[in-house]
Amino acid sequence: MSQATSAIRVRDLRKRFGATLALDDVSLDIQPGEFFGLLGPNGAGKTTLISILAGLTRADSGHAAILGHDVVRDYRQSRRALGVVPQELVYDPFFNVRETLRIQSSYFGLGNNDGWIDEIMHHLDLVQHADKNTQNLSGGMKRRLLVAQALVHKPPVIVLDEPTAGVDVDLRRSLWEFVSRLNREGHTILLTTHYLEEAEALCGRIAMLKSGRIVACDTTRNLLQLTNEHCVQLRLDRDEVPIAWQDRLLRDAEGSWRASFSEYTELETLLADLRHAGLRVTEMHLQEPDLEDVFTDIMKRA
Repeated sequence: MSQATSAIRVRDLRKRFGATLALDDVSLDIQPGEFFGLLGPNGAGKTTLISILAGLTRADSGHAAILGHDVVRDYRQSRRALGVVPQELVYDPFFNVRETLRIQSSYFGLGNNDGWIDEIMHHLDLVQHADKNTQNLSGGMKRRLLVAQALVHKPPVIVLDEPTAGVDVDLRRSLWEFVSRLNREGHTILLTTHYLEEAEALCGRIAMLKSGRIVACDTTRNLLQLTNEHCVQLRLDRDEVPIAWQDRLLRDAEGSWRASFSEYTELETLLADLRHAGLRVTEMHLQEPDLEDVFTDIMKRA
């Protein structure tokens, strides 16, 4: 593999379903070893893009490649290099967990894969369920099994499509510990998620899709610098605010006052006005802008 080979390379992808243009000239490069986030509202085109990468859907035009292997012309190598955790819970009800993973291994010609299967089950807390029929698993355990199936052939590129949707906190934590470890070992990760705090914590670079188009693509650090909107939450000793701030201070359900500002001098002015009005601040929290603020702002502007 040459140094210039992208882990995922997408060029001018277009895909239409009837009157809906799901992807509109999408181009993207994800480098080997990246932890990359793909964000967007429902219907933005994320799952369509993943389906094209996995060979489940064909683009109307453009091309895509996994580690230099075209997903149409060189589909055997591209699929061998890719592991996909789908959004939907898909499982075969006639086999237990270990049998399912052995069958998945056989699709890639891996006949003696029990050592790696045992390691995957250990990290995903599936060992005690190894002999349990898949239809008897809980929703969270079925989600773990999907992750295990995607990893069973040790793919260098892993796509996670909403992997923590509807799962408990313990699974979310253990899953991210395992996936982060795989990323440190050199695996490329492409993540779609509606939990933007996950993307902010895990992804080094993020692309945002809206209506089939990429409307932002940059490092997470640079994206967070696109907004300087801060928020302050205050509790006061009396149930009133200065007249000059009545339009900017909003009351929440807990009885606190909130205000947004872009310059710290505005906060200084607010505190001075509160003192001048004889009001005392009993509690204050300052919230820095996060990826959700940036995402909301970009979606509005796009």
